[in-house]
Amino acid sequence: MVKSGKKKGEFCFVYKPSGKVQKVALAGSFNQWKPQTMTKQKNGEYTLTIPLAAGYYEYKFLVDGNWMEDKDNGAYTFNPYGTLNSVLKVD
Repeated sequence: MVKSGKKKGEFCFVYKPSGKVQKVALAGSFNQWKPQTMTKQKNGEYTLTIPLAAGYYEYKFLVDGNWMEDKDNGAYTFNPYGTLNSVLKVD
């Protein structure tokens, strides 16, 4: 899930695990696909807030070493590896 951050131009990425996980990171076209570790919240969700300029972005979560699309985001595109990337369009 992606929601607006507290400041203008910030976006909060949220991953809700369905079971126990050790580490969750976020990677996408906005950070050259270099995974950034997400912070575990008291409610069990993992979050990371980042500033984004207007544009089209593809991203995935890296959960315990496995790439996962954002199941709470219905916007997807195919990637060169035959899997899906989640898509975020920022106006």
